Amino acid sequence: MEEMNFGIVAIVIACIVFIWIFLYFVPVGMWFTALLSNVRISLIQLVLMRWRKVPPRVIVQSLISSTKAGLKLNRDALEAHYLAGGNVPKVVNALISADKANMGLDFKTATAIDLAGRDVFEAVQMSVNPKVINTPPVSAVAKDGIQLIAKARVTVRANIRQLVGGAGEETVLARVGEGVVSSIGSAGSHKQVLENPDTISKVVLNKGLDSGTAFEILSIDIADIDVGKNIGAALQMDQANADKIIAQAKAEERRAMAIALEQEMQAKAQEARAKVIEAEAEIPKSIAEAFRSGNLGIMDYYKFQNIQADTQMRQGIVRTTEKSKESDIAKQK
Repeated sequence: MEEMNFGIVAIVIACIVFIWIFLYFVPVGMWFTALLSNVRISLIQLVLMRWRKVPPRVIVQSLISSTKAGLKLNRDALEAHYLAGGNVPKVVNALISADKANMGLDFKTATAIDLAGRDVFEAVQMSVNPKVINTPPVSAVAKDGIQLIAKARVTVRANIRQLVGGAGEETVLARVGEGVVSSIGSAGSHKQVLENPDTISKVVLNKGLDSGTAFEILSIDIADIDVGKNIGAALQMDQANADKIIAQAKAEERRAMAIALEQEMQAKAQEARAKVIEAEAEIPKSIAEAFRSGNLGIMDYYKFQNIQADTQMRQGIVRTTEKSKESDIAKQK
């Protein structure tokens, strides 16, 4: 009896497994659902999808959704897109949304956008509902040297025709930042920019920044402008400090040259003084030699000393006179 019960259980399990395998490879329920939704697909095609490792549920549900929305999609094209690594549900949803919005998006363009790595459904939504991108703070300096820090809000709409090969948000933000810097830099005064910030938007919009990108710029609004540093004054101070350092270096060079010249002159004066002392030392010798040779008498020697004494006295009188004159001038002042 126990062996019989075990055999019955084994048979039941085997039947369940067989039915599960059969329904897995032959999705009758899915085929029936497609039939009720007016999607013509055979059981053999569903079985072949399993063998091609394409999930039938994805393809069937996509066909049902497109058929109900009034779109006629090819099953082979959907399978090929799935096998190429595409997201079939997003492509179908994007086609349905684009058809309702009368955007004229075809299946080939949608699959190309999806395979390019972009979210085609999000792109269609952005075409209908524009997106606002906040730029990071952009610093620029007006002609008067005052730094301004601006923040902008860029309203963009997806350009379906440029999504394949077009630049992304980073390029748009970089171009907008470049336009803001150029606009502020061309302003004569930072007060002009603060009084009319809309001039920045007009200048930037006229540059055609959305060329070659996957977006169409609808508007650029300056959200906030802050006054930063006085860059012009800081540069002038730096230049003045640099000039001061250069002037100090040149003055130090001239001082060193003057000291060297003074030392050289002192050395020459000492050398000349040494020669004078040496020459004066020769005078007594010459006088003695003149006495011995009889060329100089005692009376001549006395006359020579008197002349020297008179000369020294006159020099003393001259010095005293000059000092008294200087003293009188100082008193008058």
